Amino acid sequence: MDEEISGKSYDGKLLRRLLTYLWPYRGTVLVALVCMLIHAAADVVGPLLTRYAIDRYLAPNPDIGPSFLDAYLPKDAWQGMTAISLLFLTALIVSLISDFVQTYLMSRTGQYALFDLRHQTMEHLQRLDVSYYDRTPIGRLLTRVTTDADTLSELFSAGLVTALGDMVLLLLVVGVMLNLSVMLTVVILLSLPVLLAVTVRFRKEVSLSNRRIRTAVARINSYLQEHISGMAVLQLFNREPRSREEFTDVNREHMLAYKDAIIAYGWFYPAVEFCGLGAVAALLAFGGYRVGSGELSLGVLVAFFQYAIRFFRPIQDLSEKYNILQSAISAAERIFQLLDTPATVTGDKQASLPAGPATIEFDRVWFAYKDEEWVLRDLSFRIEPGETIAVVGHTGAGKTTLTNLLLRFYDVQKGAIRIGGIDIRHVPLEELRRRFAIVLQDSFLFTGTLEDNIRLGTEGIDDNRLRDAIDQVNLSDFVNGLPDRAKHAVKERGAGLSTGQKQLISFARALAHDPSFLILDEATSSVDTETEVRIRMALERLVEGRTSLIVAHRLSTIQRASRIFVMHKGQLREVGTHQVLLAQRGIYWKLYQLQYQEK
Repeated sequence: MDEEISGKSYDGKLLRRLLTYLWPYRGTVLVALVCMLIHAAADVVGPLLTRYAIDRYLAPNPDIGPSFLDAYLPKDAWQGMTAISLLFLTALIVSLISDFVQTYLMSRTGQYALFDLRHQTMEHLQRLDVSYYDRTPIGRLLTRVTTDADTLSELFSAGLVTALGDMVLLLLVVGVMLNLSVMLTVVILLSLPVLLAVTVRFRKEVSLSNRRIRTAVARINSYLQEHISGMAVLQLFNREPRSREEFTDVNREHMLAYKDAIIAYGWFYPAVEFCGLGAVAALLAFGGYRVGSGELSLGVLVAFFQYAIRFFRPIQDLSEKYNILQSAISAAERIFQLLDTPATVTGDKQASLPAGPATIEFDRVWFAYKDEEWVLRDLSFRIEPGETIAVVGHTGAGKTTLTNLLLRFYDVQKGAIRIGGIDIRHVPLEELRRRFAIVLQDSFLFTGTLEDNIRLGTEGIDDNRLRDAIDQVNLSDFVNGLPDRAKHAVKERGAGLSTGQKQLISFARALAHDPSFLILDEATSSVDTETEVRIRMALERLVEGRTSLIVAHRLSTIQRASRIFVMHKGQLREVGTHQVLLAQRGIYWKLYQLQYQEK
């Protein structure tokens, strides 16, 4: 997945799709919009009250026309100033309260919308095919759910409504200034072309920097995820210096990108300040001349000074909001690219598997992970209910691929796989996988307790069933020796447990779910001899009453299988029992001899 963005500064389609996440909270957003309008109006009232106080009480000007406030304010200067002060304080309090309510509501709504988006992203990640994770670094996916989602949170909480408020405030300020004095308004607006040029240059530089920052963050996440997961190998081969050098290069890209953004922000705000002060200086000169000549009241000039501040602040804020919008559009583009990635392996829910024992049939199956580099070639066989089938062969023969296809982690390109005569492509994935339990070579344990890792949240696995599963795989001695027994805390990936202990826990997990079909994918190849013996002793109980498929490297664990399938270069070359295959002196015999010689 490419980290680069399309470069669009605005995409209406993406923005409309983002707004759908606010739609469930439209009532709250509407209240926030009303508060925003109240805040903008209250912010405009202050300079008008200042102008009235000066022209009516502090520096009375007989040339100014009547005002609607004349009917409500006393003529006495002290009483009038007191009343105006109270009005000013009221406007300030209304502005603060409305701003607080609007900010609080939108921040809370933004977090709710972000919660929904992350939940949807996680659900989609769980539906995606295994092949998607084969080609996509996990660090980049983490960036989607964390960094990119946080960028959208900033847009939801502090971008849209606040930007709209800035525009409303800007329009109100310009409208009031035009009503007070067209000439002074023109003086203020003369700085606008320079300000716009500065803003365009700033947005261009910051957008390029932000793009580099997001790319660098994704690369850092990918690098850290890979190297922290492989820390043992890294330390074993003394690769720490080389790893530090590589991380320094990735980290430097992130630092340089931020450096450019800091420089852009460093010159932009002083430039805007300079434009504002230049306009105020021109306002002072021109407005002072007009006040001196009697063409303008002092109150209007003072009000214009206050409005000048309110005029340049929204422009400055809108430039920053534009960058938030652009960053959000870029983040949304990547998140929606993930959400729009189709899950090609789906069940059309047209059929259900038989409730009881069922046959497994591979009918002329062809499969390749990439293009036409076939891993399985015209493979056909049939497994009867209750059979224990072992699959052996050299590395790359296609043994594990059989289990991946049977569980529909991938779909076949040609042929069909049927269970009980039903093509598994017509069966819902949840129903199909519920009938299976699998134990892999590399057992995976989640953070939690031992019993949580056996149950995996499946309802119906009570304590008795849990203890039975532990007993059947000869794990009870280990569990009873723990201080908290089955409630023993398990750390991430089962840290602190031996490989054999983790593998036995995986066996107990499989048994506790009481599957119709059991798959053991080289489940004993990574355990010690003692543990293998314990597993072998429990194997008869594991396969009893269910169809079992055992992918094995150690031939000693499969000698009692009903039949043994010998895979070679994606084809089924030999089928038979242990003794029959040895008598044929073929591929299986050679594999057996190699292992015997190794011993």
